[in-house]
Amino acid sequence: MTQRNGNGGRGAGTSRRSLLLGAGGLAATQLASSKLGMPYIGNAAAAEPIRIGMIWAKTGAIVDQSTFLAQGGLFAAEQRNNQLLGRPLEIIWLDEPNPQGAQLNAQRLIDEHKVCALIGGAQSSFALAISAVAKKAKIPYVAANAAALDLTGKLCNKYTFRLQPPVDVHTKVLAPYCMGLGKRWYTLTAAYAFGQDIKASFTDFNAKNGGTIVGADEVPVGTPDYSSFILKIRAAKPDVVVGGLSASDLTTFLKQWNELGMKGKIPFAEISIGNTDIWGVGPDAATGIYTMVWYYKNPANTEDDKAFTDAYMKKFNQPPPDKAWMGWFGMRSLLESIELAKSTEPAAIVKALETWHVKDGDLDVSYRDFDHQMKRRTIICKVKDKITDKWDYVDVLENAPKTVAEIDAAFGSAADSACKMDGL
Repeated sequence: MTQRNGNGGRGAGTSRRSLLLGAGGLAATQLASSKLGMPYIGNAAAAEPIRIGMIWAKTGAIVDQSTFLAQGGLFAAEQRNNQLLGRPLEIIWLDEPNPQGAQLNAQRLIDEHKVCALIGGAQSSFALAISAVAKKAKIPYVAANAAALDLTGKLCNKYTFRLQPPVDVHTKVLAPYCMGLGKRWYTLTAAYAFGQDIKASFTDFNAKNGGTIVGADEVPVGTPDYSSFILKIRAAKPDVVVGGLSASDLTTFLKQWNELGMKGKIPFAEISIGNTDIWGVGPDAATGIYTMVWYYKNPANTEDDKAFTDAYMKKFNQPPPDKAWMGWFGMRSLLESIELAKSTEPAAIVKALETWHVKDGDLDVSYRDFDHQMKRRTIICKVKDKITDKWDYVDVLENAPKTVAEIDAAFGSAADSACKMDGL
């Protein structure tokens, strides 16, 4: 996979390391030790540290999202003064260069570093690989970013918990908006689990609502040139292009979409994008209607989310992107569950994660007991017609599904689920 060229939408002169360390600095030795594959021990104490394994990509097409996911997790630990159950807390961050590498590093964290839990999986293929290790080793794992259906579907297990809504839930939120723009769709999706789920889910919705798929392309991760696909889309004249491209691939496509004069000609829509994807496009080329898990300027944000935004802005001198919040919220759920369990025993942590919850208005945000999928609202947003702020690229159109009953219907019941979970 290829890395995004340029500064990845993070602002001129802002390095990946400085993003992680921030103005005041997350402990530099913690970051350095993770690069060396060695744990950071803060506040040397006689008590044995509690170790959490964090697996986010350090290279490749997803690295910009992963940097913020890792940053959010480290920030959650720092807000607890790197202490848990009265003991030092170590966050050990290893790479996920590919699914096999993610699997190997998950096993390494368990065998060598003796972690009591895992968090990570920036892409669905990585998360599925880590989940398989967690199941075999019987170690709790929080997947904070992956959206593939199988993770909490037919490949679910008792030890895996997922924060991100799955593809079909995002589809139920965004597809009606697409149908309102027209029934002739063209799908352009990545040739791996996330993109394939998007293609299947949107195609099914389109067919059930009297639409037509006028073209469909699957593209390899890291595709450098989308011009041939854009020319095919132009010739097909769809009402909407439904994308399923991840991270820097989406950024590359949207830049070339603009360069070939297609911005504003045909609407582009995609689920579950990240701020860094759009920041990397730039204000002149950015366009589209999207779902996002979280946005820092969403008027419906909870008081906890607002406090996180304020603390983040104070430390890093910029608003938090959605991936920083996801890394923070996923780590928060894990750390609070360990406190709730009063134990680092995997079975106790799993039971605590199953009962952990926070309020978001009228909704209890929690991991469902039958598939460990977090149930929460997502947002529909649209790129502003004129962008005047280098961070604020979108307007929030709707928080959806709206009612608790609609949320339950969108996520489905245990009877609807392909998850058949074994016991501990």
